[in-house]
This record gives sequence, structure tokens and C-alpha cells, in this order.
Amino acid sequence: MIDEPVRLPAFTVERWVNSPPLDPDALRGRVVLVDVWEYTCINWIRTAPFVKAWHRAYADRGLAVIGLHAPEFAFGRYAENIDRGIRDHGLTYPVAIDNDFRVWESLGNIAWPARYLFDVNGQLVQRWIGEGDYDRTEAQIRQLLVAGTPDVELPPVTPEAARFAATEQPSYAGVTEETYIGADRRLPGAFTLTGDWRSSGDHVELGEGGGEIVLPFNAGEVNVVVDPGPSGQVPVRVLLDGRPVGDERGAGVGPDGVAHVDRAGMVRLVAGASRDDHVLTLAADRPGFRAYVFTFGP
Repeated sequence: MIDEPVRLPAFTVERWVNSPPLDPDALRGRVVLVDVWEYTCINWIRTAPFVKAWHRAYADRGLAVIGLHAPEFAFGRYAENIDRGIRDHGLTYPVAIDNDFRVWESLGNIAWPARYLFDVNGQLVQRWIGEGDYDRTEAQIRQLLVAGTPDVELPPVTPEAARFAATEQPSYAGVTEETYIGADRRLPGAFTLTGDWRSSGDHVELGEGGGEIVLPFNAGEVNVVVDPGPSGQVPVRVLLDGRPVGDERGAGVGPDGVAHVDRAGMVRLVAGASRDDHVLTLAADRPGFRAYVFTFGP
């Protein structure tokens, strides 16, 4: 339980997807899970299967799942990007577009992803920041559903939460930390730029003549958030330790070691790398290509 009472907020947002506008009065009598997300965030992407499972299992038993999308980068404010992200991730529950962070601020939120669980009276019962605790989240959902409707018949615990509870979770010890590329949050020495790159607050943008980003890392998984820019299609060569990435390529990289970036979003670059020190190189030659942040996994 939380220390200070918080009520289900008024959803003063830019627009809704998958639903007409909702407010606390319309949601009274339902358990409400507000899932704060951003479509390029790898931490939320790992959480999404559980959120979708709760909607699938409990929506007709008194649970309302609401995705609250708040943008981390400027391109995340554009309707076409958000809506494509909703389709790509297969979200069918209501999504509130919080471009101005009004609901985020009313919740006192601090990060992506975050989950806020409210009882049938609109009272906040529990919050979770970041990944994990999916089995505990589902247990709390089930408890609140029974408290709200004692004769409700609940299905078995979702397979997703059951597997999570039975699986030893991977350790992030020693994994390279999230690495921002823009000037505002860049850590000195975390990576090297070669070529004509122009730095802005939250990204770097490629000029004429091509360029490379060279990143030392220790992780099994590497992802990057990028935007192809005005060309709309940018081939990015992905090298691991100086050679085209092979069997350790992520889902966003082809067998030729090239990622074809055709949208503003996250690209999976490396998967299943050995937990040793490596060097990742991204090489591109289309002016206007932007890179924002690298993220990692064990």
C-alpha cells in the first residue's frame, strides 16, 4: 500500500485511441490500471506482454487498463508515430495521449514504464516504477477485483505472470547503462562520433559525407532509438568488434548486417552477445539521420 492517498486523475489529454474519452466518473466501479509507456522504451516493451495479458484476462471481469503515452523525444508527439507504435505493439485497450505530461505530473510520475493501480472507488492502491513485479501486480489486481465484486469468477493466473514467477530473472549486474547520445544527457567518453555529426539536446544528426558512432559496451542485448530523417529510409551498417554483426544480430538487422531504418523508433541491434567487452559501430551516410539513445539487456 502507499503512504499518501492519490485519486484517479482527470485524463486531461490531447486525444484518445481505442476508446472515447474516459474520466473518473466513467471508470467508477472498475479496478483501473494506468500503464505509463512510451513506444520506443525498451523497458516498457519488456513490460507490454504482461499488460496486454491483464487486459485479455480481466477486462470483462472489472479491470480497465489505460495506457498513458508520454513522449520521451520530440518525434514521440506526432500522431502518426504514436498510432503506428500502438499498432506495432498490438495494443487494443484505451490509450490516452499525454503529450503535455499533465496526467504524468498529476500522478507524480518519474519514469517509463510505471504502473498505477486504483481500486473501484478511484483510490490509488499501489504503484510500480520500472520493470518486474508482474506476479505481484497480477495478485493485487485479482485481490481488488474480488474486493469490488465478491462473486466475480476469476480465470487462472495468466501464463505470462506464472512464467515470470517461476523463472529466475536475469541479472543486470555489469550491464552497460542506458547511454544517451544528445548533448544534454551525454556521458563523456561513453561513445565516439566520427564524421559530420551535429549535436542537439536529445540527439545527434548526421550531415554530409557519412559518419560512425562507436560504442564500447558489455551486454547481451543492444538497442538504439533512431529517426531516419527526411530521406525516410536509411541503411545503417552494424559492426560488432569490427566485423559485420552475424549470429548475434538483433531482430532489426538483416543477414547482411544492415538495419534498414524506415521510421522513428527503436531498433534491435545485438542479441545473444557474450558477456564480454565489445565494440559496436553504426555507420550511415544519409544526411538528417538522427540517433538518440542506446539501451542494453543482459
